[in-house]
Amino acid sequence: MLELSQSFYGERKLEHHVENKTSYTLDHAAMHIFETHEEAEKVVLQFEQPVLASMLQGKKIMHLRDLQSFDFLPGESLILPSNEKMSIDFPEAHQHNPTRCLAMAISEEKIQKIIETMNYEMPRQDDFEWGLPDYNFHFTNDVAIYQILQRLIYLFTENHSSKDIFVDFMLKELVIRILQSNLKKIYSSSAKNISADNRMAFIVDYIRKNLDQSLSVSKLSQKAYMSESNFHRVFKNETGLSPVDFINNERIKLAVSLLQQPGITVKEVFMQCGFENRSYFNRVFKQATEYSPGEFQKHIAKA
Repeated sequence: MLELSQSFYGERKLEHHVENKTSYTLDHAAMHIFETHEEAEKVVLQFEQPVLASMLQGKKIMHLRDLQSFDFLPGESLILPSNEKMSIDFPEAHQHNPTRCLAMAISEEKIQKIIETMNYEMPRQDDFEWGLPDYNFHFTNDVAIYQILQRLIYLFTENHSSKDIFVDFMLKELVIRILQSNLKKIYSSSAKNISADNRMAFIVDYIRKNLDQSLSVSKLSQKAYMSESNFHRVFKNETGLSPVDFINNERIKLAVSLLQQPGITVKEVFMQCGFENRSYFNRVFKQATEYSPGEFQKHIAKA
């Protein structure tokens, strides 16, 4: 879970029970921490700039245009276009257990400069350009995005003469990783309807359907009709992960699901997930979940 710095608690001023706000403003971005200390419904919020919202503590129920209402929980983030109006319920907020949410507003000028750099240095291969989504993008933070957000919380609350520069670097990486995550989600959700000439989407779909098979970069690059080096570069540009890391992530997702089935053995799981040996499976699984496969099974059994 993302943690707030001690300086935040020392500087904030609580005036209301619903949507107290502590703000930190820099040249191209502002970070707002919202705290709610009592249950509430239909609290309306709107920002003039694109916003990344990330839950820190507690639970919100979000009501947004074109989407069914959904729970917004710690470890999750939401991209909102500028001037997007949201209505929020706080079903669990309490004075001794407040709901906390981070909202990072980033200037459109700053975002556009980052996107221009991406289109110049890492162009997409599907005849589209990188761009900020004009819709709400709800996702679970991966490790990299979590670490960037934690670092930004520290930088915004730090009293340092150069923090504008530090934040500028972190915002660039954050925007790039979020746009890559969005493209990866588009590839995943549209896999059933993709065309043969959308090569990266085809490869993502192929990987997911063949996790129990050998999936070498050489084999995948041949299916994409690309050289290995070009395939590796394009795949990482568009998904944010190397082909090997993407394959391992998908295999671990499958393993987590399989390990929750009663009676299944760890050997059966790593073979169904396409890992060549148990020791490598154990290492990758523990890096991703902080549990060994056996420990994970015991943890699930006790739950």
